[in-house]
Amino acid sequence: MKKITKKKTLILLSIGMFVIATSQIFSQFMELSDFAKGSFMGIGLGLLLTALIIGNFRTIQ
Repeated sequence: MKKITKKKTLILLSIGMFVIATSQIFSQFMELSDFAKGSFMGIGLGLLLTALIIGNFRTIQ
C-alpha cells in the first residue's frame, strides 16, 4: 500500500474536520435531509480514519 507523507496526512485530517464542521453549521441554518447529513458525516469520518490508519506518524530514526 502506498505510504502517505506527514504533510498529506495533516491535510486529510484538516479536510475531514472541515467537512464535519461545515455539515454541522449547515444543518443549524438550513434543513438538510438525513441522507445529506449522513453523507457529510461519513465522508468526514472516512477522511479522518484514512489519515489516521494509513498516515505515517512514525519518527525517522
